[in-house]
Amino acid sequence: MINCKSVLTALALMLSIVSTSLLAQETYTIRLAETWGPNSPILGETPRHMAAMAEKMSGGRLKFRIDSSNKHKAPFGIFDMVKAGQYDMGHTASYYYKGSIPNAMYFTTVPFGMIAPEQYAWFYHGGGMELMEKVYQPHGLLSFPGGNTGNQMGGWFREEIKSVEDLKGLKMRTPGFAGEVMSEVGVAVTNIPPGELYSALERGTIDALEWVGPALDFQMGFHQIAKYYYSGWQEPGAEVQFLVNEKTWNKLPGELQEILRVAMRLAAYDMYIQSTHESGVAWDRMKEDYPEVTHKTFPPEVIEALRDATDKLLAEEAQKDELAKEIITSQEEYINQVRQWTNISDKAYLNAVSGE
Repeated sequence: MINCKSVLTALALMLSIVSTSLLAQETYTIRLAETWGPNSPILGETPRHMAAMAEKMSGGRLKFRIDSSNKHKAPFGIFDMVKAGQYDMGHTASYYYKGSIPNAMYFTTVPFGMIAPEQYAWFYHGGGMELMEKVYQPHGLLSFPGGNTGNQMGGWFREEIKSVEDLKGLKMRTPGFAGEVMSEVGVAVTNIPPGELYSALERGTIDALEWVGPALDFQMGFHQIAKYYYSGWQEPGAEVQFLVNEKTWNKLPGELQEILRVAMRLAAYDMYIQSTHESGVAWDRMKEDYPEVTHKTFPPEVIEALRDATDKLLAEEAQKDELAKEIITSQEEYINQVRQWTNISDKAYLNAVSGE
């Protein structure tokens, strides 16, 4: 006689095994929008490196569709599109959205702030990730470091900057908090999408612009128009970001969340080292092929004015917003600690071997 209870138990067990097996094979297609245009070197390569690693590590369970700015037509709309669920993920820079989410801008970079290794240390060991969660969670978003350009150049200028007076009325493209600092000292600041920068400089719509560094600047052709190339002060370690819609994240099984987390972190590191390599190669080539390009550093009085303006604006932001104060204080306290080590290690080494 057949024991019905035993049969039902066996069937339930079999169904459980089958459903678990089917669940393990379920695939997820992630739609990602990027600020950058198609075939953008380094910046555009980073989300594709991330996607390839995540797909391989997941055994094909994670798949990605990446749309560049020419497809979605909103290079500075990534935050809104991912928040609305039009895309599951984005690759962009948080300081582009200071108008709608002001406290996001501190997670890209702050003038006179941390260099890239210090910034990564702050994110992962100094409380930066937790503060970033405080900013993005109310919008239903998660944010992860998405790659660092390293210390960015101060920009391309048609005319040499010899004093603070030379900045007054200057039309310049520079984004984020640095743009506010430049405005404070008299610059007419604008933010233009990457694909329009060359034509704006060529037509005289702007007199100067800040993009990234030799790795990305050289292929943009700015050196053909503006001959003064200044070292930076404004973006000592510019971090772009991966944005993830929280609903998308929560739909992923735990092991796929971890695979995606690891792929984003590794892709960010890859971008940093690739940017370092490519900038070295590009600057060497630029010096050889375009000797008329002159490297400059801003005069001390200009740096002092920019630093004073930065301190003033940071103090104002901290005074009017408690979360801004918490982020600014965290970054200031961390840099005061970690910079002591940077000074007696990397900085001391470079000073000792420079021969100057």
